[in-house]
Amino acid sequence: MDDLMPKIQEAFAAAFSVAPESITIETTPKDVAAWDSMGHVVLASSLESLLGVSFDIDEVMEMEDVRQIVRIAGVKLAAKTA
Repeated sequence: MDDLMPKIQEAFAAAFSVAPESITIETTPKDVAAWDSMGHVVLASSLESLLGVSFDIDEVMEMEDVRQIVRIAGVKLAAKTA
């Protein structure tokens, strides 16, 4: 998880113009004003670009908070390198 958080923070900064350090494992949509349904799509795109992976719609829908984003991205990256 530690190696993923900087990239995830970078994706949030790109998608929402927030300070990367403001994003933690505990961050939820209620903590980021622009993290609404459209913002979620922008965030998913930002994550895909920065991580070099593609998420399917089910994975995007499961990304309900940063903890879930870390879990899903970790699985995706592990599968990519396997």
